[in-house]
Amino acid sequence: MRAHEAGSLHADGYGGPGWLAVPDDVDELVRPLWARTVHRGEDGALVVGGVSVSALAAEHGTPAYVVDEEDLRARAREWVQAFDEAFADLCGGADVYYAGKAFLCTAVARWVREEGMLLETCTGGELAVGLRAGTDPARMALHGNNKSDAEVERALAAGVGRLVVDSRQEVDRVADVARRLGVRAPVLLRVTVGVEAHTHSYIATAHEDQKFGVPLAGGEAARAAAAVLARPELELRGLHSHIGSQIFDVEGFEVAARRLLRLHAQVQREHGVVLPEVDLGGGFGIAYTTQHTPRPPRELAQGIARVVAAACEAEGIAVPRVSVEPGRAVVGPSTFTLYTAGTTKDVVLDGGGARRYLAVDGGMSDNVRTALYGADYSATLASRRSAAAPVLTRVVGKHCESGDIVVLDEFMAGDVGAGDLVAVPGTGAYCRSLASQYNHVPRPPVVAVCGGSSRVLVRRETEEDLLALDVG
Repeated sequence: MRAHEAGSLHADGYGGPGWLAVPDDVDELVRPLWARTVHRGEDGALVVGGVSVSALAAEHGTPAYVVDEEDLRARAREWVQAFDEAFADLCGGADVYYAGKAFLCTAVARWVREEGMLLETCTGGELAVGLRAGTDPARMALHGNNKSDAEVERALAAGVGRLVVDSRQEVDRVADVARRLGVRAPVLLRVTVGVEAHTHSYIATAHEDQKFGVPLAGGEAARAAAAVLARPELELRGLHSHIGSQIFDVEGFEVAARRLLRLHAQVQREHGVVLPEVDLGGGFGIAYTTQHTPRPPRELAQGIARVVAAACEAEGIAVPRVSVEPGRAVVGPSTFTLYTAGTTKDVVLDGGGARRYLAVDGGMSDNVRTALYGADYSATLASRRSAAAPVLTRVVGKHCESGDIVVLDEFMAGDVGAGDLVAVPGTGAYCRSLASQYNHVPRPPVVAVCGGSSRVLVRRETEEDLLALDVG
């Protein structure tokens, strides 16, 4: 393609990114992007959990995050069963933690617990939600690269099953709090293993030049492990690694596991301590658009089990208890955001291409991922069918920012206009969690749907909520 000085979007004949195909049927749902109960009803409107989006919009308003409870629970079960089966003969099974940072409320914490998952938190606020939901503290973990003494104290006082120590300084800080409380803190040491995940730099977390963990390079992680073992207030349960997010292959986990288990074996040889656990983190990807091809949990679990078994055999050690931390892969596909369409604008691009801008009643306050790191999403007309030809469309929000984009490129029905409902799938992870009140726009509710009825899990904020915080 001939390059254009203003970028590829202005090149002759631009028709969207290469992976985005013009659909034969603009109403057809791309199944991997949607929760399993979502379909079009007889009137053409989307139905989820037996409830039409038209009824949801009438009862709960828009924008709203709509969660398919049946889908979320099923995904949680699949992850637990897949890893338990894959590791049964190696180490008696595996532990699957739900990564609460993806999205956490008391109902979701209860759901994942009931489906057999443990709970991973990374702040005092997430810890508070887990405890409020009745999660057994022994089945919870606390992460964080800069945990406060108050957060550490609360976790230890509650009896949290493990704290993930993120730096050499934190070793002594956690030990000092444990000594003050008169308890022994179970800890994992987070190690940056030097694996560059194939993802955006903001969500690649195992290369050395970033804020998380203790580097494996230069023996720093080995020295940190020795420091943990030197403090009687700490019990070193094992090692932890997390290589990034939105990862689709096993290869990155293979390199990380080999390096982590090599350190595991080194600790055993040098200190005579057999660490019972190793945590390989999460970061498993989902399908946001047709360009994404995630592997099913069973395939991932079997591949990681083979990697761990081979690495342990090479090091001459027994296979420790393995844990992983999916979050996005459980909650992400279970949810879509429901919007009401407003204005449309047709823009002619340089070289003759064209794009329609479709504004909705939400935006970067309820989904900042597109603006933050160029995340791709899909969208569809949700309230009816359409016979109109597909038009290259950019779904944008109502905020006072040119970067307020929800969906960069999508072919949508050419007659979508004011009052139509628009649904964006795959918004269960990191959308409500990252939501803001930018421009003083109240955050949307989270609505669960199951068995023909809906209920609010997190209520919609109001202008009264906004003003209540303003004490000036």
